[in-house]
Amino acid sequence: MTTVLLSTADELHARVRTGRRVVVMTMGALHEGHATLIRTAREIAGDGEVVVTVFVNPLQFGAGEDLDRYPRTLDADIKIAEQAGADAVFAPSADEVYPGGEPQVRISAGPMGERLEGSTRPGHFDGMLTVVAKLLHLTRPDVALYGQKDAQQLALIRRMVRDLNFGVEIVGVPTVREADGLALSSRNRYLSATERRTALALSQALFAGSDRLAAQEALRARAREVPATHARGDALSAIGESRAAADTHAVAKAEPGGPAAVRAAARLVLDDAARLSPPLALDYLALVDPADFTEIPDGHTGEAVLAVAARVGTTRLIDNIPLTFGAAS
Repeated sequence: MTTVLLSTADELHARVRTGRRVVVMTMGALHEGHATLIRTAREIAGDGEVVVTVFVNPLQFGAGEDLDRYPRTLDADIKIAEQAGADAVFAPSADEVYPGGEPQVRISAGPMGERLEGSTRPGHFDGMLTVVAKLLHLTRPDVALYGQKDAQQLALIRRMVRDLNFGVEIVGVPTVREADGLALSSRNRYLSATERRTALALSQALFAGSDRLAAQEALRARAREVPATHARGDALSAIGESRAAADTHAVAKAEPGGPAAVRAAARLVLDDAARLSPPLALDYLALVDPADFTEIPDGHTGEAVLAVAARVGTTRLIDNIPLTFGAAS
């Protein structure tokens, strides 16, 4: 397969379409995470067409952010896209996407866009949704794929497509990680060796929270099997719970699933990383409802997202993991 490089919407629209067109949107600097998205798109498209967009969107970079130093590696991107099964790479200029300069009319991300990433990076999600809307119109896909690593972005795109009646199916693809757990990101290349070791705390914190939830759910499931005549403390003892008394008390008193305990487990890892050299500077740790990215309360059941953002040196990284509360009920 030879991947074609296109720079204008007219070139893309002139292509004969057979089957479904599946689009993967990127800002370039492709890595294995992007390649996974493209391979998934190839499977979905079948005999149809896979188009990878490469466009560094100036609207979603705030003052002092890394727009100028964001890596631009188009030749390498085309090779990765080709190896992963893309039919075309659409790499438009800023003038092609925004004829006449920055658009006066933009998409508003609404209240969800002001939380977490939106609070840290004001206007970021408005710029992101505006370019996604533009690229959906320019590429006219049947299906568009986005990584779950950018969970808030994915949720907002889904909301925009639903609220504004875009005729496209949105598919989220699980986060791709390196062997040590670090989520793949184009910004990882900015990290020195020592900074990268500190950065591992992001994924380690998420896994600690996930492990805590799994342990609590398993504990509660086993406790429900103990005869009702046992007191709660005796029930915990009967199934081999041997943690410290304070921890046993916390587990026994927590609401099912224990959101507070999940947050605490993740926070402990991040607090330790703040004392490393170089240190991890936490932006936020949040346990949120994926529908609107508000913090979930104790007693929450169902889906949730444990999300973290932090700086290591001058590099800002994000990560998240999906969780299900009440799975053992």
